[in-house]
Amino acid sequence: MTLQTEFEFTLPRGYVDREGNLHRHGVMRLATALDEITPMRDPRVRANQAYLVIILLARVITRLGELSDVNAGVIESLFSADLAYLQDFYRRINETGTSLVEAICPACAHRFELDVSYTGGS
Repeated sequence: MTLQTEFEFTLPRGYVDREGNLHRHGVMRLATALDEITPMRDPRVRANQAYLVIILLARVITRLGELSDVNAGVIESLFSADLAYLQDFYRRINETGTSLVEAICPACAHRFELDVSYTGGS
Protein backbone atom coordinates (compact mmCIF):
# COMPACT_ATOMS: atom_id res chain seq x y z
CA MET A 1 0.00 0.00 0.00
CA THR A 2 1.38 3.41 -0.94
CA LEU A 3 0.85 6.56 1.06
CA GLN A 4 -1.37 9.09 -0.67
CA THR A 5 0.32 12.49 -0.40
CA GLU A 6 -1.80 14.59 -2.79
CA PHE A 7 -5.54 15.14 -2.67
CA GLU A 8 -7.79 16.77 -5.25
CA PHE A 9 -10.47 19.22 -4.16
CA THR A 10 -13.23 21.39 -5.61
CA LEU A 11 -13.86 24.78 -4.03
CA PRO A 12 -17.47 25.70 -3.19
CA ARG A 13 -17.19 29.11 -4.91
CA GLY A 14 -13.82 29.32 -6.63
CA TYR A 15 -11.02 31.81 -7.11
CA VAL A 16 -11.59 34.52 -9.73
CA ASP A 17 -8.31 35.77 -11.23
CA ARG A 18 -7.61 39.26 -12.64
CA GLU A 19 -8.85 38.22 -16.10
CA GLY A 20 -12.14 36.97 -14.63
CA ASN A 21 -11.33 33.25 -14.99
CA LEU A 22 -12.82 30.96 -12.36
CA HIS A 23 -10.54 28.34 -10.74
CA ARG A 24 -12.29 25.70 -8.59
CA HIS A 25 -10.41 22.43 -8.95
CA GLY A 26 -7.08 22.01 -7.23
CA VAL A 27 -4.61 19.75 -5.49
CA MET A 28 -3.35 19.94 -1.92
CA ARG A 29 -0.42 17.91 -0.66
CA LEU A 30 0.19 16.66 2.84
CA ALA A 31 2.02 19.19 5.01
CA THR A 32 5.52 18.58 6.30
CA ALA A 33 6.93 19.77 9.60
CA LEU A 34 8.80 22.47 7.67
CA ASP A 35 5.52 23.69 6.15
CA GLU A 36 4.16 24.29 9.64
CA ILE A 37 7.34 25.78 11.12
CA THR A 38 8.52 28.12 8.35
CA PRO A 39 5.48 30.47 8.40
CA MET A 40 6.20 31.26 12.05
CA ARG A 41 9.26 33.24 10.88
CA ASP A 42 7.22 35.30 8.42
CA PRO A 43 6.77 38.92 9.59
CA ARG A 44 3.11 38.90 8.46
CA VAL A 45 2.43 36.00 10.83
CA ARG A 46 4.36 37.69 13.64
CA ALA A 47 2.24 40.80 13.18
CA ASN A 48 -1.04 38.87 12.90
CA GLN A 49 -1.24 35.21 13.96
CA ALA A 50 -4.37 34.75 11.83
CA TYR A 51 -2.16 35.13 8.72
CA LEU A 52 -0.59 31.73 9.47
CA VAL A 53 -3.34 29.89 7.60
CA ILE A 54 -2.74 32.02 4.49
CA ILE A 55 0.97 31.16 4.34
CA LEU A 56 0.37 27.53 5.20
CA LEU A 57 -2.25 26.98 2.50
CA ALA A 58 -0.08 28.76 -0.07
CA ARG A 59 2.68 26.25 0.71
CA VAL A 60 0.57 23.08 0.41
CA ILE A 61 -1.80 23.88 -2.47
CA THR A 62 0.14 22.73 -5.52
CA ARG A 63 -2.46 23.52 -8.15
CA LEU A 64 -5.60 25.62 -8.44
CA GLY A 65 -7.26 25.51 -11.82
CA GLU A 66 -4.84 26.76 -14.47
CA LEU A 67 -2.71 28.79 -12.03
CA SER A 68 0.98 27.96 -12.10
CA ASP A 69 1.70 29.77 -8.82
CA VAL A 70 -0.63 29.52 -5.83
CA ASN A 71 0.81 32.17 -3.51
CA ALA A 72 -0.37 34.10 -0.46
CA GLY A 73 -2.01 36.72 -2.70
CA VAL A 74 -4.22 34.06 -4.26
CA ILE A 75 -5.21 32.64 -0.86
CA GLU A 76 -5.93 36.18 0.44
CA SER A 77 -8.35 36.69 -2.47
CA LEU A 78 -10.44 33.59 -1.85
CA PHE A 79 -14.04 33.91 -0.76
CA SER A 80 -14.47 33.15 2.93
CA ALA A 81 -16.45 29.96 2.16
CA ASP A 82 -13.49 28.66 0.13
CA LEU A 83 -10.99 29.57 2.85
CA ALA A 84 -13.10 27.74 5.46
CA TYR A 85 -13.40 24.72 3.14
CA LEU A 86 -9.62 24.60 2.58
CA GLN A 87 -8.87 24.91 6.30
CA ASP A 88 -11.16 21.97 7.03
CA PHE A 89 -9.76 19.99 4.08
CA TYR A 90 -6.19 20.65 5.28
CA ARG A 91 -7.05 19.47 8.78
CA ARG A 92 -8.87 16.40 7.52
CA ILE A 93 -6.14 15.11 5.16
CA ASN A 94 -3.29 15.88 7.55
CA GLU A 95 -4.95 14.35 10.62
CA THR A 96 -6.59 11.32 9.03
CA GLY A 97 -4.69 10.95 5.75
CA THR A 98 -7.89 10.82 3.73
CA SER A 99 -10.62 13.02 2.32
CA LEU A 100 -13.25 10.40 3.20
CA VAL A 101 -15.69 10.79 6.07
CA GLU A 102 -18.12 8.23 7.42
CA ALA A 103 -21.75 9.17 6.86
CA ILE A 104 -25.07 7.61 7.85
CA CYS A 105 -28.21 7.76 5.75
CA PRO A 106 -30.90 9.41 7.90
CA ALA A 107 -33.65 7.37 6.21
CA CYS A 108 -32.25 3.83 6.43
CA ALA A 109 -29.22 4.17 8.78
CA HIS A 110 -26.91 2.68 6.12
CA ARG A 111 -23.27 3.61 6.79
CA PHE A 112 -21.10 4.72 3.87
CA GLU A 113 -18.02 6.81 3.09
CA LEU A 114 -18.34 10.22 1.46
CA ASP A 115 -15.44 11.92 -0.32
CA VAL A 116 -15.49 15.54 0.89
CA SER A 117 -13.00 16.65 -1.76
CA TYR A 118 -15.89 17.06 -4.23
CA THR A 119 -18.62 18.44 -2.01
CA GLY A 120 -18.41 21.96 -3.45
CA GLY A 121 -21.35 23.36 -5.43
CA SER A 122 -21.73 22.94 -9.16
